[in-house]
Amino acid sequence: MTAMRLVQRMKRDWMHTGRRPSGLCGAALLVAARMHEFCRTIKEVVSVVKVCESTLRKRLTEFEDTPSSQLTIEEFMRVDLDQECDPPCFTAGLEKKKSLEVQVHCLLTKKHPASGPNYRQDEIDAELQSSRPKLRGVYAAYVKEGTDPEEQCRIPSVDGSFLIPTTPHITHQ
Repeated sequence: MTAMRLVQRMKRDWMHTGRRPSGLCGAALLVAARMHEFCRTIKEVVSVVKVCESTLRKRLTEFEDTPSSQLTIEEFMRVDLDQECDPPCFTAGLEKKKSLEVQVHCLLTKKHPASGPNYRQDEIDAELQSSRPKLRGVYAAYVKEGTDPEEQCRIPSVDGSFLIPTTPHITHQ
């Protein structure tokens, strides 16, 4: 009964969106067992619900960030909270965005506190460019770091000038 109530609360807090239910069920089983003083380890629950240990730990930390995790056992059983939380991926994205803004702000104020807005914009652009994910996989080898894409595709002609191909199969060597 307690595990079902925990899963209902997790659904209200948008923890189920985009996830398989076994991770939520495992977290609910572990919390319910510990609420009723059954000594169960994470490995025992993992063997039952067939999820990875890290997945179970993530669901437990996500549940820890909700207001219902702050309630006592009696309050949790009596009170049905009306408020809902944002999805965990949304709150993680907000935290990441805020930390990036703080880092950029600290970087700019430490180096050049009295510089103009144009200079700051260049530094912000440089910081955002460095924080973007790098290319991986098959096509990453074809892109050289720090060069213009048109520079990479130029083919020298007989007279010394450069030709820019219009089709990508010409540049493949």
